[in-house]
Amino acid sequence: MESDPDQVYPVLEDTLLLLEAALDEARSSDRVLDLGTGSGYIARHLVGKAALIIATDVNPHACRIASFAGVGVARADLTAGLRGHFDLILFNPPYLPTKPGERMDDWLEKALDGGESGREVIGRLLSDLPRVLARGGRLLLVISQMTGVEEVLGLLRDAGFEVGIVRRNRVEGEDLLVVKAELSRDRP
Repeated sequence: MESDPDQVYPVLEDTLLLLEAALDEARSSDRVLDLGTGSGYIARHLVGKAALIIATDVNPHACRIASFAGVGVARADLTAGLRGHFDLILFNPPYLPTKPGERMDDWLEKALDGGESGREVIGRLLSDLPRVLARGGRLLLVISQMTGVEEVLGLLRDAGFEVGIVRRNRVEGEDLLVVKAELSRDRP
């Protein structure tokens, strides 16, 4: 199958916002996981700033394009099949609320479709996060005001994370945010 760049989420304001946060957060000793890497733009910019960078994407077109750009990428649905622990996990998830009748069956749509609440993919990640997040690890997550900011923060808190908003940008009347989540110090 040939790669189709039109089926890969482009570098947009949310990507750039996550990159800013990632560049500020990444430590030279970090093992970084770039979930849903798309073109690999963020992973490429972290080379030399972290000890290890692994990128994944469920989209075969994205995997090929990221690989052609020199990014070590594995085709995976979120953290499926991954072993080991990561100090920093980056994720620009599908966060747009999408009703069943609005869904299209293509790869680009999968990068946008966050389910009816906009939080379905985030919820799936949270259920597996303890398996791949290192002790003291951090998650940087992009969300939109349409995703329900307080609801996402609540999901993270309920999962035992301390949360804070580290980046915010208003784009065409929509607030985009990067949330940083760390395991609560109160948890064992």
